[in-house]
Amino acid sequence: MLNTNDILETISMIQDENLDIRTVTMGISLLDCADADIEASCRKVYQKITTLAKDLVPVCEQIEKEFGIPIINKRISVTPIAMLAGVSGGDPVKYALTLEKAAGAVGVNFIGGFSALVHRGFSAGDQALIHAIPEALAQTEHICASVNVGSTKAGINLDAVELMGRIVREAAEITKDRECIGASKLVVLCNAPENNPFMAGAFHGVGEPDVVIHVGVSGPGVVRSALARSGKNKSITEIADLIKRTAFKITRMGQLVGTEASRRLGVPFGIVDLSLAPTPAIGDSVAHILEEIGLEQCGAAGTTAALAMLNDAVKKGGVMASSMVGGLSGAFIPVSEDAGMIDAARSGALCIEKLEAMTAVCSVGLDMIIIPGDTTPEVISGIIADEAAIGMINSKTTAVRVIPAIGKQAGEELNFGGLLGYGPIMKVNTLSPAVFVHRGGQIPAPIQALKN
Repeated sequence: MLNTNDILETISMIQDENLDIRTVTMGISLLDCADADIEASCRKVYQKITTLAKDLVPVCEQIEKEFGIPIINKRISVTPIAMLAGVSGGDPVKYALTLEKAAGAVGVNFIGGFSALVHRGFSAGDQALIHAIPEALAQTEHICASVNVGSTKAGINLDAVELMGRIVREAAEITKDRECIGASKLVVLCNAPENNPFMAGAFHGVGEPDVVIHVGVSGPGVVRSALARSGKNKSITEIADLIKRTAFKITRMGQLVGTEASRRLGVPFGIVDLSLAPTPAIGDSVAHILEEIGLEQCGAAGTTAALAMLNDAVKKGGVMASSMVGGLSGAFIPVSEDAGMIDAARSGALCIEKLEAMTAVCSVGLDMIIIPGDTTPEVISGIIADEAAIGMINSKTTAVRVIPAIGKQAGEELNFGGLLGYGPIMKVNTLSPAVFVHRGGQIPAPIQALKN
């Protein structure tokens, strides 16, 4: 039975506390679009996406109107394009332009999957796709790229790490007239999940069905408001329990929307990703949750402990509310997309080293961090290697999405607009790891990998 108080509480969450469905993402396998002729392959890709996803946006809009639940993004994830490029050869940018055309035809916000999985090494198509990433992101608006360079089972491909340092910088340079936005749509991952609905790391894994619906929910403002109402006298045990109960309510809404979208589209329902994904809007910040727990400002001593508790409580509450939880599922800490993180970075309370420590206990990594434009590719590679090591050793997903602000220095700002937000350029340690990253080879998998 529906409880009137629960209905009113949900309405308040949506109207006053920024509760929304952050994304409904349709995953589409393109394996059957592979062809030795790249032009033929691109035609197949366009045809399949526009056929399967033609109703995705209209159905989501119908659900929004009928249920009064905002669905902020409608997205598509596809099979890593490097797999198709390995079959067809040719310029992978053609695939990016095809995906861009398909995105326009069906009206989605982003398509993820201009991706390569190289944690063990490079296969046919991987090198070509990776080198094409800067140009592909410069020529498109809706395409997101990702490269997985490590895993707990495989270790870390240091050759790929070194290469990605150069690619990230090139992606920024080639779009420097647009706030270096190319780098904001590129993420380097370790332990990338196959069913992630969030960009820029979304791709449709080979273990997924031909087509599937995933949902990403978000409610930092709801959690913060619940904590604010609870007062300052509750123990941390009681705070953890309150977050669990709040996460349960948030995730139930995601389960409802996912089930309904799946039914109306005639597509299997995959997972709910219950990550707390912030926005630059005031009141929709993970940093503000941590401050509500009792920190003077995000970045203070105790930040990592508070974030660990928050992340764990969100997962414990959310997992009971959904038939299948997956993706990343935790608390995101993207700097430019979180008003509290932006403030903390501006004031100097938050530095990259503290953010790195925080990523050991949450989803998903060093995300949307703007760094000085003269940062060398080797330093970027070193940042990627450090973050991948955290993921590899802790058997969790980690990622790096840094944006070199070409021509700008620490203290200045970039503004990407929309959900990508804005933020200060953060100082980085400029001591060179060049000899390390240029050694190449494979960092062996840790002892934790030997679980069979």
